[in-house]
Formats: sequence, C-alpha cells, structure tokens
Amino acid sequence: MTLRNTGHRWGWVSQLLHWLILAMLAWLGWRGLTMVDMDPSPAMIEAYALHKSVGLTLLALVALRLAWRLFAGSPRPVSGTPTWQKRMADLTHAALYVLMFAIPLSGWLFNSASGYPLQWFKLFNLPAIAGSSEALADLARQVHVVGFWLLVLLVAAHAGAALYHHFVQRDDTLRRMLPQRRRAPGPIQQTPGGMA
Repeated sequence: MTLRNTGHRWGWVSQLLHWLILAMLAWLGWRGLTMVDMDPSPAMIEAYALHKSVGLTLLALVALRLAWRLFAGSPRPVSGTPTWQKRMADLTHAALYVLMFAIPLSGWLFNSASGYPLQWFKLFNLPAIAGSSEALADLARQVHVVGFWLLVLLVAAHAGAALYHHFVQRDDTLRRMLPQRRRAPGPIQQTPGGMA
C-alpha cells in the first residue's frame, strides 16, 4: 500500500485518518449523548473534560486530513460512475468536512461563551474564542447539537452509498478505502524443460 493516494486507491495515510476519525466521531457521539444525563459529580466533570479534549483532537485530525487530501489528491471515481453520483459524492464530502469543522468549533465557542476554561487532556489551556455571552452560548449549543444530527444523517448516507457500490454495483469504491489484501502467489509456471 502506498503512502500517498493514487488514481485508483486511497493511500494508507488517508485510510488511517478516515477510520480513526470515524471511530472518534462514534465515541464523541456516544459520550455527548450520555454525559448530559449524568448527575452533577466529579465523574460528570471528567466526562465533559474528556469529550472536549477528544473533540479538539478530532478538529486537529480533520484539519490534517483535509491538508493531506489537498496535498496527496484523491482517486478518480470508479469507471462507469454516473455524473450525478460524482456530484453527490463531492457535495457529501464537502458537507462532511464543513460539519466536522463546525461541530468542534461550535463546542469550543459554547465553552468560551459560557465562561468555562478549556484544557486539552489536562496538559495545557486553550484560549477562549469569544467573550462571555448567554445568547452566543445558546446559539453555539444549538449549532453543536443540530450539526451532530446532520452529521449522523450524512455519515449514514455516505456509508449507505459505499455499501450500495460494494454489494449492488460490485465495484471498488469501498475496497479502495480498505487495506489491500496481499494476493496469494499463483501457481508456478513450468517451462517446457521443466524449470520454473
């Protein structure tokens, strides 16, 4: 597997970032939905702090992923893909990036406007990106929540399209975002003299 993307496959850096970001999004979604029902306690404070730290890490990884994509390019659509599917894929990818930036940034904005300190894994503090404002905090919270549910819908559509390509159209759209299996060596060809 190559480091960079090729015209036919995603390279291992893109694959690693893709699946790592997906796993982090799933965990952040679960943590975000469960922590709001926790009773006030040190465990709740820890849950919120961890959610924020992982969210900031996600923001950095999404920025890295976008920079890598601009640097390494992306594979061409699978041969025979209709134009409307290419356009839908481009729009979906753009919307996914917008939401993957908007959700952690709105969380950061909510935290800042609410007057809370923001630490990254208790190692260092990050600056506030807005002054204290109840109205701004409420708006940021709404963007955070609505953005999350929009992201859930888009990820489901994205995964559904990949599975459709894999099981119905039987093309390589999904396979090229998966690690490439090593092919078993074929039978040894014998020459007329019996030597391989």
